[in-house]
Amino acid sequence: MTTPTHVANPDTVEMRGVSRRFGDIPAVRGTDLTIPAGQTVALLGPNGAGKSTMIDILLGLTRPDAGTVRVFGHVPSEAIRRGWVGAMLQSGTPLHDLSVREYLTMLAGLYPHPLSVERAMDIAGVAALADRRTQRLSGGESQRVRCAAAVICDPRLLVLDEPTVAMDVESRRAFWDAMRAFAAQGRTVLFATHYLEEADAFADRVVLMARGRVVADGPATQIKARVGGRTLRFTLPPGRDADVASLPGVTAVTRHGDALTATCADSDAAVRALVARVPEARDIEISGARLEDAFIELTTNEEVPA
Repeated sequence: MTTPTHVANPDTVEMRGVSRRFGDIPAVRGTDLTIPAGQTVALLGPNGAGKSTMIDILLGLTRPDAGTVRVFGHVPSEAIRRGWVGAMLQSGTPLHDLSVREYLTMLAGLYPHPLSVERAMDIAGVAALADRRTQRLSGGESQRVRCAAAVICDPRLLVLDEPTVAMDVESRRAFWDAMRAFAAQGRTVLFATHYLEEADAFADRVVLMARGRVVADGPATQIKARVGGRTLRFTLPPGRDADVASLPGVTAVTRHGDALTATCADSDAAVRALVARVPEARDIEISGARLEDAFIELTTNEEVPA
């Protein structure tokens, strides 16, 4: 694998005061974002939050109305021209009437220091598809070939917009194993996804957007901690729900068959009282807030003026 030319700016991405409107609709509102080299960053948010617009601005596909964008210290178009940036966007399919190998060989010829086609196929897990015509790929196979196309330039920054759509569970796991290995070489990976478990499992950092602004930025554990609370789950036959609801630290109780879930403001007090007062409870589990809980609370409650 080649080593890209050194650049002075240590940050992969630097966006300052970036805004973009489409007519009367603000898509991104005065947003700042800095991504140091080597991080794997998940960009999350509900539909219309501004994620795809941010990615388009970062890739030079859309110009901001205000603010500055630098990728390795250069305007995006220059960083891309030098082959430092690879991207896999939401939509698109490989060119038809070519084998996967022919398609990737054609793309490799566009860049100054590409990976070998074999290496790109290995990274994306598509070596077995090398001689398959692109129009005969399944949806998940096509996504993986598009990933190979994104890494063929040997990028320092890899941008992925909903990369695992149409992939089955096994393919998704293999894809993220490959991306983890890719990032371990000091590369930067920025990905947008609606699969929150992917962000929780694979990102060093989560950037959560709502209404065109960043509303949370940090490790997934830090963001989950912002919503507070823990959950007790245990097995308890019907008849003791009111006793559980009255335990100290418990704020809400829900039942599904013999499984009871208690939402807690103070899980330590709740679990001590549960063991002492409701000895029939068994299979007790304690879990913190999920990223999904933080996502819903932070994106729903965040008020952003027009």
